[in-house]
Amino acid sequence: MSAIYIHIPYCKQKCTYCNFYFKTNLKDKNKLIESLIKEISLTKDYLKNNKLKSLYLGGGTPSVMNKESLGLIFRKVQEYYQITSETETTIECNPEDLSIEKLNELKDLGFNRLSIGIQSFKDQDLIFMNRNHNRYQAINSVKNAKKVGFKNISIDLIFSLPNQSLKDWNQNLKIAFELDIQHISSYSLTIEEKTKLKYLIDKKKVTELVDIDSSNHFKLLVNECGKRGFIQYEISNFGKKNYFSTHNSNYWIGSEYLGIGPSAHSYNGKSRSWNISNNSKYINSINDNIIPSTVEKLTNSEKFNDYMMTSLRTMWGSDLVFIKKKFGHNIYYNLNHQIQKWIKSKDIYQEKNKIYLTTKGKFISDSICSDLFIVD
Repeated sequence: MSAIYIHIPYCKQKCTYCNFYFKTNLKDKNKLIESLIKEISLTKDYLKNNKLKSLYLGGGTPSVMNKESLGLIFRKVQEYYQITSETETTIECNPEDLSIEKLNELKDLGFNRLSIGIQSFKDQDLIFMNRNHNRYQAINSVKNAKKVGFKNISIDLIFSLPNQSLKDWNQNLKIAFELDIQHISSYSLTIEEKTKLKYLIDKKKVTELVDIDSSNHFKLLVNECGKRGFIQYEISNFGKKNYFSTHNSNYWIGSEYLGIGPSAHSYNGKSRSWNISNNSKYINSINDNIIPSTVEKLTNSEKFNDYMMTSLRTMWGSDLVFIKKKFGHNIYYNLNHQIQKWIKSKDIYQEKNKIYLTTKGKFISDSICSDLFIVD
């Protein structure tokens, strides 16, 4: 089974922290939709299996698109791929878009999972992040979604905001749990180049949280989610039983996926590719029946690095037997040597033929993965 990601590169405004590719001007929207539909046709043979495990519309903000545009995309996917009752169909949404009418439209189109970009339930945080919704809209979006019958709702929350106290973060989590959602994706605020946040920090207009504060926020997240029956199946993702993200899990276990749209990425097990991050150039190229992508054929070491980077972050861990069989004896023996210091420091533990991050290790997962990478 396969997965498809479709990138809708539009937002109403730019968030303080965001470095994703999108436009706030929708003037080329119709041409973009036509190009997305055409790219779906051009790439129809990319995936080996036409039975879809998941379809994911991300962005940007797909919920800014109207029912007609989303319907055109959905029907074109169905033309080439099987979407069954078992297929997870997710759309990313912003709270301010989710009126009862909009939610009914999304449900009628065939979406069965919502990923709502709430980020915070505190108005002060939302203003700082330049979000387009308020606390009331955040809470109401989830209530409305449940009212129209959505039973698989995920929300995004950001922690480690400048001046965010542990009490503030705990209050955010408390509200999330009271809404009785099925899934939480939560990330520490990261400072990316060419963002307003980076500018504000460089100019010393805001101060980022120190590592120990950020670590305490993460510990609270893990502990409180555990108390409420959420399983931490990936470092930043918590789901109730039977509500893990099928689409993201597909990435983490190394399955193939197809990306459609500007800046979208694809992977087929042998190579990865990514489309150009420019709407106009993307549209012009697709009009000429050329997919404007860069293709990178992966070396054995790069495939191993990808596997470690994704698998070790999950509750399923990294399989040493699989590594030996898939990537060869040399990589296996090198890894076996490298992990010993992390086992000794209690950041990694081993059970039979699998290695996992400990709770302690999850706080420094990026450093651990980087240390285990093979550099050609």
